Amino acid sequence: MEQLKELVLVIARALVDEPDQVKVNVIESANSLVLELSVSKKDIGKIIGKQGRTVGACRIILNAVGAKSRNRVILEIIE
Repeated sequence: MEQLKELVLVIARALVDEPDQVKVNVIESANSLVLELSVSKKDIGKIIGKQGRTVGACRIILNAVGAKSRNRVILEIIE
């Protein structure tokens, strides 16, 4: 679970202008893992990308990693 948090942090910090503002909160339940990504307000568009493609790609990567451990991984962007 800590590896997924680090993965999201590395990806998000590479995309934004203010990498020190990137925070990830992890919420675990029985069969799922929710990663809440928080960035500065001006960087939200960079995380989401055009038509949500960037965040969609991140979700695909996280779901592939989560499938190995049989957990559902959900990435939420917190404003």
